[in-house]
Amino acid sequence: MADAKSTSGLKTGDSPRGFAFALTAYVLWGFLPFFMKAVAHIPASEVVAHRIVWSVPLAGLVLVWLGRTADIKAALRSPRMLAMATLTATLITFNWGIYVWAIGAGRAIETALGYYINPLFSIFLGAVLLKEKLDRAQMVAIGLAALAVAILAFDAGGLPWVSIGLCISWGFYAFFRKTLPVGPNQGFFLEVLLLSVPAIGYILWLESSGQGHFGDTGVADVLWLLASGVVTAVPLMIYANGAKLLRLSTIGIMQYIAPTMIFIIAVFAFDEPFGTTKLIAFAFIWAALILYSSSMLRTARARRLAAAELKPAE
Repeated sequence: MADAKSTSGLKTGDSPRGFAFALTAYVLWGFLPFFMKAVAHIPASEVVAHRIVWSVPLAGLVLVWLGRTADIKAALRSPRMLAMATLTATLITFNWGIYVWAIGAGRAIETALGYYINPLFSIFLGAVLLKEKLDRAQMVAIGLAALAVAILAFDAGGLPWVSIGLCISWGFYAFFRKTLPVGPNQGFFLEVLLLSVPAIGYILWLESSGQGHFGDTGVADVLWLLASGVVTAVPLMIYANGAKLLRLSTIGIMQYIAPTMIFIIAVFAFDEPFGTTKLIAFAFIWAALILYSSSMLRTARARRLAAAELKPAE
C-alpha cells in the first residue's frame, strides 16, 4: 500500500526515476531463485527466520533515513494496527516459506505460475469480497487461469498446491495490507519487527540443539543467511519507493517481469521438466494475462481521458 505521497505520482503519470526503481526491484526478484537455490541445503523454515531477523535492521535504517519512525511508534500504540500487522505478517511468512521450499525442491516453474495467476486472483477477490464489477475480458481471463490450473491438476493427479499456495497467500496479503494506514516501508518494518520475536526464538533453539546453520556449518552459511535479509528487504524497499511514482497500469504490466524471469531460469538454468501439458497450461495463463492487461490498459486510458476532459472546468 502506498503512502500519502503516492497519489501525486498517480496523477502526474510515470516518472523515469520510479520506472528505474520498479524495474530494479522486479529484476532483483527475478534473480532471487539463484539465491534460494544456493541455500537449498538449509531448511526453508530456518532461511525464512533469518530473512525476517536480518530485514529488521535494514528496514529500520531506511525509516530513520526517511524520518518516518514516528509512524512506527504510533502503530505500536494501536491494538488494531498491531492485530492487522500480525495477520499480514503471518500471510507473508507463509508465502515466503512456500517460495523458499519450492525453489530448493526443484519446483520453480510452479512458483512462476503462482505469481502469474496472482493478479487474476486479486481481481477475483475484489469481485467476491468487495463486490467489484468484472468486465467480460476479466471474467474470461479468470476462466482461462482456472482452466490452466485444472489441466495441471489433471496431469499431476492433484492440485498444483505450490502455485495455489503462493497465489492465495500473496493475494490475501495484498488485500489485507491495504487496511494498514501506513506506508509500504513502515508496514514492512512493522511486519518483520513483529515476526522477529518468534524468529529469533526459533533460531536460538536451532543453534542450541545443534540443528542450526549459523556458525557450526561454516562461514559460507553465515554469510548466506546474513545476505537473506538483504535480498528480502532491499528489493521491497526499492519497489515501495518506485511504485509511488508510477501509474497502477504501469505497475500492473511490470509485475510480469519477475515470474517471467523465474520461468526462464527454471527451464533453462535449473533444467526443470516442461512438457507439452505444462506448455498448454502456460499458454492459457499467458492468454489470460494478455486479456487482463488489455482490459486494465483500456480502463486506465479511459480514466485519463475523462480526467483530461474535466480538468478545464476545475
